[in-house]
Amino acid sequence: MKEEIAQEEEYHISSDAVNSDEVNMVLNYSNTFAVFDRSGNIHPHGKMVQGIYHQGTRFINTLILHVNGEKPLLLSGSIKEGNAIYSADLTNPILKKCNIPENSVHIERHQFVREGAFYEEIKVLQYEPKSCSFDLSLDFDGDFRDIFEIRGMKRKVETNNVYPVYHHEYFETTYLGLDGVERSFEVYFQSDVEYTLERNQAVFFINLTPKKVITIQYCIHFLTGKEKKETISYAEASELNKFELNQSKTLFADIKTSNAQFNHWLYRSEKDFISLLSQTDHGKYPYAGVPWYNTPFGRDGIIAAMETLWINPEITKGVLLFLAANQANDLIPEKDAEPGKILHEARNGEMANTGEIPFKQYYGTIDATPLFIMLAGMYYDRTADLNLIKQIWLNIIAAIDWIDNYGDIDGDGFVEYIHKSKNGLTNQGWKDSFDSIMHENNQLAEPPIALCEVQSYVYGAKKHAAKLALELGEQHLSSKLFNEAAVLKKNFNAHFWDEELSTFVLALDGQKRPCRVKSSNAGHCLFTGIADKDKAIILADTLLHSDMFSGWGVRTLSSLAGRYNPMSYHNGSIWPHDNALIAYGLSKYGLQKHVLRIMESIFDASLFIELQRVPELYCGFDKRQGIGPTAYPVACSPQAWAVGAVFMLLQSCLRIDINAINKTITFDRIILPDYLNEIYLTDLKLGNQKCTLIINRSKYGNVGFNILHKPDDWEIVIN
Repeated sequence: MKEEIAQEEEYHISSDAVNSDEVNMVLNYSNTFAVFDRSGNIHPHGKMVQGIYHQGTRFINTLILHVNGEKPLLLSGSIKEGNAIYSADLTNPILKKCNIPENSVHIERHQFVREGAFYEEIKVLQYEPKSCSFDLSLDFDGDFRDIFEIRGMKRKVETNNVYPVYHHEYFETTYLGLDGVERSFEVYFQSDVEYTLERNQAVFFINLTPKKVITIQYCIHFLTGKEKKETISYAEASELNKFELNQSKTLFADIKTSNAQFNHWLYRSEKDFISLLSQTDHGKYPYAGVPWYNTPFGRDGIIAAMETLWINPEITKGVLLFLAANQANDLIPEKDAEPGKILHEARNGEMANTGEIPFKQYYGTIDATPLFIMLAGMYYDRTADLNLIKQIWLNIIAAIDWIDNYGDIDGDGFVEYIHKSKNGLTNQGWKDSFDSIMHENNQLAEPPIALCEVQSYVYGAKKHAAKLALELGEQHLSSKLFNEAAVLKKNFNAHFWDEELSTFVLALDGQKRPCRVKSSNAGHCLFTGIADKDKAIILADTLLHSDMFSGWGVRTLSSLAGRYNPMSYHNGSIWPHDNALIAYGLSKYGLQKHVLRIMESIFDASLFIELQRVPELYCGFDKRQGIGPTAYPVACSPQAWAVGAVFMLLQSCLRIDINAINKTITFDRIILPDYLNEIYLTDLKLGNQKCTLIINRSKYGNVGFNILHKPDDWEIVIN
């Protein structure tokens, strides 16, 4: 066990992976992202997170702008609303040679990333009424470190050196990885002024006359193997970004409300979600999050798709097709792979390629497989796209077979996990820290472990698969799956419910002993309907009790538990996606007052968070008057299922159900928070058509509808 814990701690993200007293800015585009300070610089502070990354590798670890060798003064910096460009306004220190005082020269930096490239434009303008000369320099360097090194993992092998390659007109730096892959970056410049290139430093000779703008532009290409990229200008790349941003506006239904702050949360979340979408051979897939998880994750992609399904079903289609194409076919213990199992994550950095970490194509997740089946069923309800279901039906059958033949290790009807990969994850639910599954005496649970929420997902999977089987004319299979779901529900409520704790226990361990701790996992037993209604009502109050609910959301673990730590990753922190799934489940049982408390807590938290970009998680401390939630230092931001939470929270308040099979949109006993008097829902996709409506609340609290447009063959049902 000690060896396993030591291995798990290697995958733990070290708290010194970031400088927690600095504000890092983030730009991301598919496989490429940048993390830099507010001035637009990247500093080579050891393994700190700042840098420009591509395909799991930090290519650039130094990018620093100087004026006459000195640091310019920061005026302000911000990510533009479209989430594509970072803009920093700087000014000069005292320029002694010209006798120019500080705050006389305005230096604008505009930066963005595209797939495999980074672009910057620098504009320099002087306001003093006399001429001035100075040197503006840019320092570049790269270390080609794997993202897992930046996270804090120590490598046990000697890596190769990084080599600069000198050219007259551009910079090149290259690295040959231990995986045999050559990685390099090239820097190309366009400038209004003369410049020199030497040892990865570009020096521009600035001669300023008053009110005349000087412009410097450059791009950095990140290359893998024998890859070459066509050099395009900053302006061309910027136009491509604008075009794509305009196109992305059609991905989501447009939601606006009477509350400007809530609108900004929606807008920021949508733009962040879009920035995490990567185009695969099978459609768009939401990468999990920047910086640590900027790659496909099965569980994360599925839950992010669930959160946005009602307003954007196209993403779900891409997720289903990608995961079906990457479903395991063989029994490969070192990958925790078994036939029919759905992917946990895929990586393509040096350490994954060499096998130093097992995550090149890794299947160590217990829940992605039933969630995949659930998502397929939810997608069919939302779209009536039977062609897609037929396309992935064999994958769904294989996933069901995995549940029965590999998931249920001991044949007791519950799905358990025990890792087989020597250096894989010990815990394989969504709380996959080594210490996240425990007994009330703080002892860690021994595998195989049956998590409460996983049984809920399996129940949902079998119910959805049964309905799909019926649509495809497989009545016998449908009946079998419905019966199995009914038996599972009965056994689950009998074995997992704890009357004294008023909740479902966290898990059953390898000896079938219950892990008698209160956790947020139990809340995931609501949205599939596996919980008996009387237990669901009791559980709702348990989740909103002060030991579980901090005021900023439901904690992952009760503050009364022995392993509770509000600053831990999984044992007392607050995760927005976790809260969204709980709220969604509460809405299924009509527990709308509980839904509102969760919605309001996450919204309130967003108001204290920069850009209203709700992060992967934050600490679980009690809410204090006038003080925002406490940040978790190495949380991903943006992260797909965190920024997707607002859409599922709103869906839970509206209790909206879009059923394309029956062609109905049902609103069932809507309840709106006090700060939302109107909601404008525009261009909600219904097949090839769209619907637009306004939901408003009168001063007496009654909810009314104004249907501006809907397809003639669709019905809107209001209860």
